Amino acid sequence: MFWIIMEDQYMHTYIILFLLILLSLDCTALDTIYANQDIKDGKATLVSDGETFELGFFSPGKSNNRYLGIWYKKISHGTVVWVANREQPITDTSGMLKLSRHGNLVIRSGGNPMVWSSNSTGNNTVVVAQLLDTGNFVVWNKNKMIWQSFDYPGDTFLPGMKIGKDLVTGLQWCLTSWKSPDDPSVGEYRNIHDTNGYPQNLWWHGEILQGRLGPWNGLGFSGSPVEKENQIYSPEFIMNEKEIYTAYQLKSRVLQRVVLTWDGKTLILQWIERIKDWIVYANAVVDICDRFSLCGPFGICSINKHPPCICMKGFEPRNREEWEASDWASGCIRKKPLQCGNGSGDGFWKIARVKVPDTRRVWYNVSMTLKECEMTCKGSCSCTGYTSLDIRNGGSGCLLWLDELLDTREYEADQDIYIRMAASELEGLVDSLSNFNKKKRTLIVVLLTSTAMLLLFAVAYACRKIRKTPHMKGQGNWYALDAKNTSLQMEQLDDLQCYSLHEVARATGNFSISNKIGQGGFGPVYKGVLKDGREIAVKRLSETSQQGLDEFKNEVICIAKLQHRNLVKLLGYCAHQNELILIYEYMTNKSLDWFLFDETRSLMLNWPQRFKIIHGIARGILYLHQDSRLQVIHRDLKAANILLDGDMNPKISDFGLARNFVGHDTITKTKKVVGTHGYIPPEYAVHGRFSIKSDVFSFGVLVLEIICGKRNREFFHADHSDNLLGHAWRLYKDGRSIGLLSASLQASCVVSEVLRSIHIALLCVQHHPEDRPTMWSVVLMLVGEGPLPKPKPPAFFTEESYNELESLPSVDECTITVLYAR
Repeated sequence: MFWIIMEDQYMHTYIILFLLILLSLDCTALDTIYANQDIKDGKATLVSDGETFELGFFSPGKSNNRYLGIWYKKISHGTVVWVANREQPITDTSGMLKLSRHGNLVIRSGGNPMVWSSNSTGNNTVVVAQLLDTGNFVVWNKNKMIWQSFDYPGDTFLPGMKIGKDLVTGLQWCLTSWKSPDDPSVGEYRNIHDTNGYPQNLWWHGEILQGRLGPWNGLGFSGSPVEKENQIYSPEFIMNEKEIYTAYQLKSRVLQRVVLTWDGKTLILQWIERIKDWIVYANAVVDICDRFSLCGPFGICSINKHPPCICMKGFEPRNREEWEASDWASGCIRKKPLQCGNGSGDGFWKIARVKVPDTRRVWYNVSMTLKECEMTCKGSCSCTGYTSLDIRNGGSGCLLWLDELLDTREYEADQDIYIRMAASELEGLVDSLSNFNKKKRTLIVVLLTSTAMLLLFAVAYACRKIRKTPHMKGQGNWYALDAKNTSLQMEQLDDLQCYSLHEVARATGNFSISNKIGQGGFGPVYKGVLKDGREIAVKRLSETSQQGLDEFKNEVICIAKLQHRNLVKLLGYCAHQNELILIYEYMTNKSLDWFLFDETRSLMLNWPQRFKIIHGIARGILYLHQDSRLQVIHRDLKAANILLDGDMNPKISDFGLARNFVGHDTITKTKKVVGTHGYIPPEYAVHGRFSIKSDVFSFGVLVLEIICGKRNREFFHADHSDNLLGHAWRLYKDGRSIGLLSASLQASCVVSEVLRSIHIALLCVQHHPEDRPTMWSVVLMLVGEGPLPKPKPPAFFTEESYNELESLPSVDECTITVLYAR
């Protein structure tokens, strides 16, 4: 009996010890889950090794929805830094996070088998998910990271995170605000590290650019104070062939985070243990000059001046009435036009200590000296200014601006910019400065002789500097309309807005010449801004245009029914009396020919970009010929009609001459030959016959121009009189096709891609249309690796062969419209 009692007592002891062990295991904070393990809402969380961060399910603010997130553990509990299922909330507490044996993180809820997934996979079953003390949630496959939460930032930027772009995968790291304090779904604001031109940080509200932190200058970001004695954090900027990004690292044990708030503020917050709260260490927007382009093109913002906007030297307000009313958006224009190309030359004026202008439209070189940068800028008429890329050790590298200078401000920094100016204007400024210095020296002498004389001279000097602003007379009616009423019966088109003439005129500054960005066969093209802030391109029928009502109606009806990523988007139209206007989405990078045929700007297009453009054009034409509801022959494909968006994606434009067709083999004959010399095939130019093979021919010409960087009609070679097509054919026959490649592409080209593209282009420009491939075959050949058929000689491959077109008016690079006599 005693033994039984003792055994019973030991049993109770063992049970108690076992329960204590289980409790201790249950209370132990884990930072890792393994394959097929899960974390259930309200049951468990993950805690990083140093107990800085915790991962689990939570409800934000007053919301009852549940999300998987990461928050601070030891301090400020509930301060969320990352959310997984931002757009897929769970409405109850049935949520569960599970790691599959292949390394995929999945969130499930009661009635939904998959709410969110990381879409990560490993190649074996040894996978774990770990919450690090940096706040990064990582999936490991053995020792290899296959997924991390830092690749998908939310509204919080933590030390070690990246904001920028992975050039290999195309993944972009950016901050996006919450919709509200109670809703972590993506809100209206985003901060990105824009990689167009030379990288810089941009702050967006929807589609409106609100502000900008300038590019990295070697010491810091232009427009932000360089804190030489900063002991808290160190910013960094990395740019190589694989990635472009900005990040920061902490130098001390302080806790710091950057937050994009739901109402658009970008704050650097720092934890103060003494008061147990976050304080604002810095605010991205400090003053009125941080508003993007407050002073407009060629304006300078200075917080020390009232009002803050002034024009650069050699410039004056574009609209003085608006300027004097404190509306500076229209900016400034040159007092004297540039003289580039007429033998007189231009010069440069130095503006010291500035935040450099917007760098989305720049060319750069990291190895040039400042003098070489100046010579490069002087050699291109489109260059408006230059500066050093890196301001350390006296400066190195080169930034060239190829457009208007936007968002420049005075700043206590060591960076200067040199703006292009007409030589005559520059001489006047130099003389003025010289006179000013002479007066200053005289004033110093006077100071040494007599205090009374100092006052007298100071008053006289001030009086001489006072200038009266000339009064601007009114310019009368904003636009005079022809009394003739042109009737236009338009079809009812869904999702296509009809704008009033007043709206269009207001958006373009009454069709101001300063807003003109191009000229085509239809007429001039203007840049405009609608009331909602959207940038638009406005194409207005010219009175002298050979195109008219038919082409206008054709383009509206045709392109409104076409939707493809490689076709320009038509937003609306305006038909008012004799005014015919088309409104398009604005393409940031203008047209392909603007880059391709300019000696300086062409350097901005490397081979991968050009190859991507070739693919995009091919896919756009294929859509027109085969995949669209309306089978369309464009009939005017050329470099000027290929527009480029902010990411250099090509978009086919200008459908005024397009025609519908039925079936691939349909050949149509017309008395009206339209198109552009150098791009139209012989059967169309000479006999008026066109088909889908007409567009194929034009595409082939385009590809050769993209590779060579020269226009077909303007091509010249000292050894022969062939045009670009003939030269490409000559090189192909000699087995030297790579000789067609532009010298600027040699460092970036993939030889096999170049040779294949030239071969395909020669197939497209063969003389007889039946020999040319369809665009479906072209797309397959571009992405394939198999053998290609041998091309036959191209059409118009010598200059003399253009004699067949003598009956056509030769207007270089303008659309021609002529009647063909049968």
